[in-house]
Amino acid sequence: MTADDSLGRLDDDDYPAYTMGRAAEILNTTQGFLRAIGEARLITPLRSAGGHRRYSRYQLRIAARARELVDQGTPIEAACRIIILEDQLEEAQRINAEHHHPRETRSNDR
Repeated sequence: MTADDSLGRLDDDDYPAYTMGRAAEILNTTQGFLRAIGEARLITPLRSAGGHRRYSRYQLRIAARARELVDQGTPIEAACRIIILEDQLEEAQRINAEHHHPRETRSNDR
C-alpha cells in the first residue's frame, strides 16, 4: 500500500486521526522528520488529551510534499518555505480568479 492509497481512504481532511507513528508509517518517513517540519512551522499537529501529536489527512499531504522535496535534495527548511510559498500562490490565484469571474460575466452580458 502506498501513502496515496492510505490517504485516499480517509474521510475527513481536517480530522486529526493519525498518531505520529502511523503518520510516519503512511508517509514512509521518520517521526523525526515530522517533528522537524513541525518545528519549521509547516504543519502544526493537534495534540490529544495526553499531549500526543495527531495529524490530519491535509497535514499528511503537506508532509508528503515536503518529503518529496527533501528526497530530491532540498534542505528541510527550504522545502518548508517552498511549500508555504506554493500555498500562498495558490490562494492568490484563487482570489484573483474570483475577482475576474464577475467581470467576465458582466462583459458577456453586453
